[in-house]
Amino acid sequence: MAMDMGLDLVEMNSNGQTVIAKIMDYGKFKYEQKKRASDAKKKQKSVEVKEVWVKPFIEENDLKIKMKKLFEFLADGNKVKVAVMTKGSKKVLARGKDAVPELFARILEIIGDQGVLESKSKPDERTKSIIVAPAKVAK
Repeated sequence: MAMDMGLDLVEMNSNGQTVIAKIMDYGKFKYEQKKRASDAKKKQKSVEVKEVWVKPFIEENDLKIKMKKLFEFLADGNKVKVAVMTKGSKKVLARGKDAVPELFARILEIIGDQGVLESKSKPDERTKSIIVAPAKVAK
């Protein structure tokens, strides 16, 4: 019957007790599936991770400028990695042991409910960082 119409007999579901088959143009079916997958991929938004670098002893105005940029990234729906440069002499590093956690706490306080802390760097890493994701907005 399918051959008489110039179509194909396509098995749709073979998992159940009854086998479901359709008479259709299989080439057209595969083309439409590929087209739908392509359209779905175009509409999909990929999340980027943007990066903001700060120093452990950053001044208030400099921090405000960095936070302004961070809020722009979050508003665009991107994740933001806030990295702290801990390079320097032993004297600076010894003085700044508590500076980095305090800075991260201050940054998270400024971000408030506009972002969510996603992850922190490991304690033994030289460059400390946190990743902040945009807060989900309830609709």
